Amino acid sequence: MKMVTLSGGNVFADLGFANPEGELLKAKLVREIRRVIKRRKLTQTKAAALLRLKQPDVSALVTGRVGKFSIDRLVRCLDRLDYKVDVVVRR
Repeated sequence: MKMVTLSGGNVFADLGFANPEGELLKAKLVREIRRVIKRRKLTQTKAAALLRLKQPDVSALVTGRVGKFSIDRLVRCLDRLDYKVDVVVRR
């Protein structure tokens, strides 16, 4: 019989990441960047020019290899795509 473990709502916390909230935020930002690239039908080369990144970095974003991207860098990418990021702090 297989055991099922319910998620606490953040897969990165469930997996024991050191900064699960930061990793979840990065994942959400990357998901939005990928959506914009896909919606605009941008090649990786065109996306790289818009984002002011190298094409291999765009490839890393598209394939989810985002370890070297900071939250700040991802927010700048969205800004270069004419998107604004709002931070909401709640208690």
